[in-house]
Amino acid sequence: MRKQHGGGNVQVFRITGARTGLQEDVRGRQRRYVISMTVRTISVILAATLWNVERHVAIVALVLGLVLPYVAVVIANAGRENAPSLPSTFVAPPVRPMISPSAPADGPAESGAEDAVSEPVPGARGDTPER
Repeated sequence: MRKQHGGGNVQVFRITGARTGLQEDVRGRQRRYVISMTVRTISVILAATLWNVERHVAIVALVLGLVLPYVAVVIANAGRENAPSLPSTFVAPPVRPMISPSAPADGPAESGAEDAVSEPVPGARGDTPER
């Protein structure tokens, strides 16, 4: 077995930021729908039972029985949860600071381009240093 080294630029994701599975999501939405339709059935039966006894409670139960199916269908068809945002689930590798060149102590810094023109680097552009 071979180990592959990423060189520090491998993206790492936390599993705690992952979505729930599709089956679990559908099962949860079905459970919420069945519960809300059970509440609706109970409220319609309550409205029919209390119509001649307590009319105000029966009207509230009837309105609940009429509105609840619409709300249950909208909630059941709302879709999956939002995906977590990438920055909260992405673990960035640590950034190593660059070493900057030291500034000369005798005055203001000159541009590096002038130094590069006046002093050629041995071995640059195919030149070989003299021995």
